[in-house]
Amino acid sequence: LALCLPVYQGVAPLLASGSDPAVLKLGLWLQGVTMEKSDKIQVILLACGSFNPITNMHLRLFELARDHLHATGKYKVIKGIISPVGNGYMKKGLIEAQHRISMAQLATEDSSWVEVDSWECQQKTWMETVRVLRYHHDKIALSETDKKKSEFFDASRQKRKRRRSNRDGESGLGTKTTVDAYTGEQTKRTPRRISDALSASTVLKLLCGADLLESFHTPNLWKKEDIMEILSDYGLVCISRAGSDAQKFIYESDLLWQFRMNIILVNEWIQNDISATKIRRALRRGQSVRYLIPPSVLDYIERHSLYTHASEEHNASVSLAPLQKQTTPSSFPSIL
Repeated sequence: LALCLPVYQGVAPLLASGSDPAVLKLGLWLQGVTMEKSDKIQVILLACGSFNPITNMHLRLFELARDHLHATGKYKVIKGIISPVGNGYMKKGLIEAQHRISMAQLATEDSSWVEVDSWECQQKTWMETVRVLRYHHDKIALSETDKKKSEFFDASRQKRKRRRSNRDGESGLGTKTTVDAYTGEQTKRTPRRISDALSASTVLKLLCGADLLESFHTPNLWKKEDIMEILSDYGLVCISRAGSDAQKFIYESDLLWQFRMNIILVNEWIQNDISATKIRRALRRGQSVRYLIPPSVLDYIERHSLYTHASEEHNASVSLAPLQKQTTPSSFPSIL
């Protein structure tokens, strides 16, 4: 902002006089950059869940959340992350993580902002959601630190290049070198603007459906301290589903009420009751699920003969991983 403002003030008279269209574009661009940098909190949305299989509804959650956050005028969503749960979750009917990761990657291959992360599902044991949030928080922080270091060295190299250009110019060799130095400087400025925006104010939020709030009432499924950490340090973006009353769940829970300002509720006006459970049921009965899941995901399922009567019985005799720790209640489960 400090760098852009003087430049913008410098071109303001030209803008008023309606002179060069290129200058007009520059001024408008600078104005947009300064407003965006000063006004928006940047958000990364993380969705944890089984994704067994990933459905169009899972993808819609990201779009609904982004639309709602942008409409507030306070936020700019810069990334969405899908994190499938590992095999250690022990959920009935849960197929191998490698298949769920592959399907999620196929489903998001045409998205410019939603990506799939395999860290959680690669762990040998089940990872509580709070630990997944910590991992991604640290990963984001490390990335920003690395960018700052890179910027420092880029700036140092650029200063040396400008000094060399100035010396060459004084000796009569400066025309082409000066142009090259200017072009290089502009190239370096672009990632610097992006990095500044990331480091200025970036928050990680857990994206979920209203059934997550319902799961708070399930005994031995949550640690109170984990819930508090998630709500206080990260926050929720919760998408309502048909028949759910998220506001009622918040009102009836003292803990949720305490952190209600960190829970962003998003109404799904175009109701969509697609669920992975219903998709699996239709598949094992030989019924069509076309247009309920991405075509590439359906092709993958058919090619690998997934979701049969036999696969639905997988883990049927095993308790869900969080419930296996009843003596030490665990953090809340994956819920998508």
